[in-house]
Amino acid sequence: MAKILIVDDSDIFRLELSNVLIAGGHQCLEAENGVVGVLTARDNFDIDLIISDVNMPEMDGLEMVKQIKLIPRYEKTPIFMLTTENSQDLRSIGKSVGVLLWVAKPFDSQKLQDVIKKVVDR
Repeated sequence: MAKILIVDDSDIFRLELSNVLIAGGHQCLEAENGVVGVLTARDNFDIDLIISDVNMPEMDGLEMVKQIKLIPRYEKTPIFMLTTENSQDLRSIGKSVGVLLWVAKPFDSQKLQDVIKKVVDR
């Protein structure tokens, strides 16, 4: 299936999401903030999808997206924001920096798997 990078400052949430994605047949990498997310992307040029929170220490998810989109390999890689933040302003900023989909926490595991399948298989 897909190799997915999960970026979230919550260890528990990363574990929960990773378990859901692994059960769906995906391989997961994890990062605890945007800085580590960018470094992980630079070190792994075979990531198919990135799922990130917005609010994190050191570098937030939106700044991370900007940095990752500067890496030629990741210009077209889909990025989802999976977050409790749901303001239209943040969604607009996300879209402008390259976020494909904005998903509100808590998430529906099956719906997320279905969307991932559609995005990765295209």
